[in-house]
Amino acid sequence: MVELFIMEYLTVLYMIMAFLFMDSRYSRRRTLFIVSCVTILLMAAVVALYRAADMDAAFWIYAITIHIPLILLLFTLSRFRGWRLIFQQLSVVLFCTLIHHISGLIYYLSGSRFWVLVLSCAVLSTWVIWFLVRFLRPLFFQILLELNRGWWLICLVMATYYIIAVYLIPGYAGFDPRSTIIKPAIGLLMLGVYFILMFLFTSIKNEMEARHNAQMSALQLSALQSRMEAVKAAEDAIRTERHDLRHRLQAVAELVSRGDKDAALDFLDAAQKRLVEQKELRWCRPPVLDAVFSSYFDQAQNQGISVDAKISLSDTLSVNEGELAIVLANALENAIHANLDLPQDQRQIRCKIAGTPSIILEISNPCAGNISFDDSGLPMAKKEGHGLGVQSISAFCRKNGAVCQFDQTDGWFRLRLVL
Repeated sequence: MVELFIMEYLTVLYMIMAFLFMDSRYSRRRTLFIVSCVTILLMAAVVALYRAADMDAAFWIYAITIHIPLILLLFTLSRFRGWRLIFQQLSVVLFCTLIHHISGLIYYLSGSRFWVLVLSCAVLSTWVIWFLVRFLRPLFFQILLELNRGWWLICLVMATYYIIAVYLIPGYAGFDPRSTIIKPAIGLLMLGVYFILMFLFTSIKNEMEARHNAQMSALQLSALQSRMEAVKAAEDAIRTERHDLRHRLQAVAELVSRGDKDAALDFLDAAQKRLVEQKELRWCRPPVLDAVFSSYFDQAQNQGISVDAKISLSDTLSVNEGELAIVLANALENAIHANLDLPQDQRQIRCKIAGTPSIILEISNPCAGNISFDDSGLPMAKKEGHGLGVQSISAFCRKNGAVCQFDQTDGWFRLRLVL
């Protein structure tokens, strides 16, 4: 019965860890339901395995019985693919195996007391799950999203531990004296390597945050400078018009005194049009967003791209103004670049933003050719170094709980975002 308890306990623990380490593409309730159903089926399979085979065969087959369905489960539910998916599974295996081996060591040292095994499993599992939820899980998901290279090497190191601990060292922790000592020792060594990786990940995360803050500051400074230059140019033009106003009034007075009212009205109409042309255009009240709109809309119009913008934003926003400005800058920059591949008479950007009851935006532009999307619905870059803007938008949505959708319909590419 001890062996059956260990296998059933590990089965439940594997599924709990899989749920914690998985960024599911489905809702939390649906994901929990699927994981629970798979857990029940696997627990039934473990009972059948325990009854059909001896202990040695059961422990040997158990790893395959659990790990193959686990990788299929992650493949079905997880947003990630490739080496990131393998890293998720190996992380689950590492922590579950470590709990198993340390519990087995405590059980062996206690003189094979079953209650000690149950207590050690409960305490270790509770502490590890608390640590994962409180500290490791947020960092884990952010690194999965932002780290683009080196996953195969990390997976190779962790897979080596898995093969050694599960298949190459004979015996089982808690029963065989040699494996009871060696397996926890190797597991703790691998845990140290894992935390070194997490430390490196933290450094990468801090570097990315610093780069993001620098990018945001540079964008704000550039946009505000551009806006200040536009305001200064408008003020200079208006100052010139005011200076010439005295001469225009004299000319109008002379035309009226001669009785040439039509000429006077035409003269005043022309002066009014010049003033309207010099009027400062303000897209929204938040200053950084207004500066971004002005800067990128001016760039678009200078490239022969017509802009159809309908913007309605309140003074206060539900998110950080600078972070939203980065999203808009990336989206508008991508739209401008996409338009440059089209004939000038087809170039256009449509931008619609509403600020109540929540922030809803849609930016669309015509595009040449078809765009490929990955499993997460994100457009795939066709050239090396491209696609960073989409990643930045996706990271913003994850951080702020926004819903983001990219699609291509009738030759138009659209970005929709709801906060």
